[in-house]
Order: sequence, then structure tokens, then C-alpha cells
Amino acid sequence: MELWGITDNGRVRQHNQDVFYTHVDEERDTAIFVVCDGMGGANAGNIASTLAAETFMEYMQRQISDFTNQTDVVNKMTDAVLAANSKVFDKSNLSLEYSGMGTTLTAAVSTKFGEVVANVGDSRLYHITKSEVRQITKDHSVVEEMIERGEITRDEAHTHPNKNFITRAIGTSVHEPPDIFFVDLKPGEFLLLCSDGFSNLATHKDILTQLNKGKSVKKSCEFFVTLALSRGAPDNVTVVVCKK
Repeated sequence: MELWGITDNGRVRQHNQDVFYTHVDEERDTAIFVVCDGMGGANAGNIASTLAAETFMEYMQRQISDFTNQTDVVNKMTDAVLAANSKVFDKSNLSLEYSGMGTTLTAAVSTKFGEVVANVGDSRLYHITKSEVRQITKDHSVVEEMIERGEITRDEAHTHPNKNFITRAIGTSVHEPPDIFFVDLKPGEFLLLCSDGFSNLATHKDILTQLNKGKSVKKSCEFFVTLALSRGAPDNVTVVVCKK
């Protein structure tokens, strides 16, 4: 299994509120990776995303040896997200400086029992095969709700003025359980985890073409960040790629 990630400030932002962590346990054939995209003031957003990602990853690393089946992985991931939410929520109530801060959290765990994905917010995970790119997660966002109500099309959502408004986030309420998704990742296929700073700029064709070139996951991550920067990158850009 190959796993790599890169984050970049982008062309406009002075601070990077995106955070990612990756962990591979070769002995157990397990990979864990998470992306958090903070919101709030420059300092608060970074603190929210860092605290959430660290809490999630530390919790999951402690649980690796206890994975016995896919249901167990789901339960551990849910607990890890809830722990991250509590940490951010509690800190946001400590002072006005942190009040209202929050973060997205999207994570994946690949084990011999299959792949499990957890999501709160609009950071995304894609499953890429030789022939298609499939978005696994569902955005918790204003424009996604508008699409579901038939008010706008998915193409119109790309340029909608409210495209960056999310409806759910880690740390903004006492209890925030994640949506859970499942992927059957086969050898040679990919998972791509990213913040909206990448997904707002890249097309499925961009992703499919690059990943099927046979380059290393590191080279592909570098390409994706360069691609986002070439298109203006008004937001922070984070990409993590896993190949089975």
C-alpha cells in the first residue's frame, strides 16, 4: 500500500488552516488518513483543524491492534470523530479567541476487512478505478442541499456564492457523529482525500488521467497541488492519495 499527502497555502491565503495526518501499519496491512479544513479566525481555524486531526489519529492508532471486523472499525472511527468533536468544542468555549471555531473532518481507514470512510463537512474522498472517479462522501453544505431540492444544478454549484458555506462541522455542537461510507478498494485502485481547495478546482478527468499514468502517489500529489496553484488556488489546498 502506498500513501502520501501534501498541503499548501494556495495563492491567496496567508495561513494554512488545512491539516492532514497519515499512518501506515505494514504489519497489520492497515492505513489511516485524515484531512481537516479549519474555519474561524486565522489562528482559531488552524487550532480547530490541528486539534481534531491529532485527536482522531491518536485515538485510531491506539485502536489498531483491536480491529477484528469492519463493524469494529466503524465503531472505533465514530468514537474517534466524537472525541475530536469534544476536544474542539471544549476548547472553543475556553475564550472569545476560539469561540465559534470548527473544522471539517474526513478520514479513511483501509484494513483487510475493507475500507471505511467517516465524514463531517465538505472535505471529500474519491474512489478512483481505471475507468472512473466516484465521490464517496456527501458534502454537508448549503449548495448540496440546494442541489437536492432542485434549486440549482451541480454545475451551477461550482460558481455559487455560497459554495463554501458548510452546514455541519466538528466542534460547533456538543455531539457531531460522522456519516459513514464503505469502499471496496481493489489492488491498483486509489482513494483520494482532499479539502475543498482542491475539489473546487479539479475535475474528475484531471484526477483520472493523472492517477492512471502510473506515477507514484507522491508524484501525483505534487501534480495535483501544482494544478490547483495554476488555477489560482484561492483557498488552502490539501491532497492525500492512497493506492492499494
